[in-house]
Amino acid sequence: MRKALVVGVDHYEHLQSLRGCVNDAHDVEGVLEHHADGTKNFTNPRLITATNAETAISRGDLKDAVRQLFEDDAEIALFYFSGHGFLEDTGGYLCTSDAASGDDGVALADVVTFASRSPATNKVIVLDSCHSGAAAANTAAAGQAQIHNGVTILAASTAEQYAMELGGSGVFTGLLIDALNGAAANLVGDITPGSVYAHIDQSLGPWQQRPVFKTNVKTFVSLRKATPPISLGELHRLVEIFPEPDYQLPLDPSYEPDRSAEQAADPAIPEPDPVNNATFRVLQNYVKVNLVRPVNASAMYFAAMNSTACELTVLGEHYWNLVHKGLI
Repeated sequence: MRKALVVGVDHYEHLQSLRGCVNDAHDVEGVLEHHADGTKNFTNPRLITATNAETAISRGDLKDAVRQLFEDDAEIALFYFSGHGFLEDTGGYLCTSDAASGDDGVALADVVTFASRSPATNKVIVLDSCHSGAAAANTAAAGQAQIHNGVTILAASTAEQYAMELGGSGVFTGLLIDALNGAAANLVGDITPGSVYAHIDQSLGPWQQRPVFKTNVKTFVSLRKATPPISLGELHRLVEIFPEPDYQLPLDPSYEPDRSAEQAADPAIPEPDPVNNATFRVLQNYVKVNLVRPVNASAMYFAAMNSTACELTVLGEHYWNLVHKGLI
């Protein structure tokens, strides 16, 4: 079972109301519900939004919902929050609709405590609010929760920073959606919390905002499956085409199906070989995803026509080992 609680708070009774958090929550809920191929991902994600006084979310409402999320023995329990955040010397808070001073919201330490005590295998906390990085701070000295086994926290900004908005939506959540839609997928289509963070961190370069990532897991869980950039069958052929990870595959003109009229008329240049052409198409697909590079040539075409070679990149060697060990 994969559970998710997605919360967006636009309406505030005492603090300045927001206008993009509810839309962000809907977008996150929508992308989490299904994998890219349409199959079910998270089972009926629970979406709670505050758009006006009638749908206001109280501190008690949010705290109870977070507690319920983490109380089951699920494969993964994911909590997403978009709204105001508050920081004081005792820690950070998620501001609910009834918050008046900020520190009367839900304490980030409480959220981390619920996650740390949860029997769920993987607990993921994603926060798009100002000062949300306080959840990932080591607050043991203050008697607050630490990051326990199986817990991952991804926050929009450090404890001291504000979370930026663009066009009424959070910059962080926009990048989160982009990552979950495939920008952070690996070559088998898995999108992990670590790859999501890497995508967001790299993309936030121009902004005065740094995401925070802290985790205590042995292996990353896949948050969503995207369409792989290369087929699994072609990945498996890595160990067939390259018998060893450091092997340089000799190439010659028979691998390249295209040639000029002058080259076609030159008897010294071998004609295209259908078997080698098929292998060459796979090699070119490897090049597109940085698994293979030509040796002593600027492109695979010249490596073939000049009879040099190609070899695995560092990433290619990594995936070669995964295939060789039967891990993919």
